[in-house]
Amino acid sequence: MPNVEFKLRGEFVELNQLLKLTGNCASGGAGKMLVAAGGVSVDGKIELRKTCKIRAGQVVSLGDVHISVLAADLPAR
Repeated sequence: MPNVEFKLRGEFVELNQLLKLTGNCASGGAGKMLVAAGGVSVDGKIELRKTCKIRAGQVVSLGDVHISVLAADLPAR
């Protein structure tokens, strides 16, 4: 069961874009199709909103792949 860590660059990432950015689909459109087909869960629940906002601390699952979303590094002051 592959585990992937994804570090946010901002406050959130849209679900379909997360799937693309982690290499689990070829494009954002392909990500939308995966979500619409009911093949993606967020925090253990099936998610059908293609562009739902994924934030730090959430886990996205697609088959046996689990993507842990981590907070962005804060710039030093």
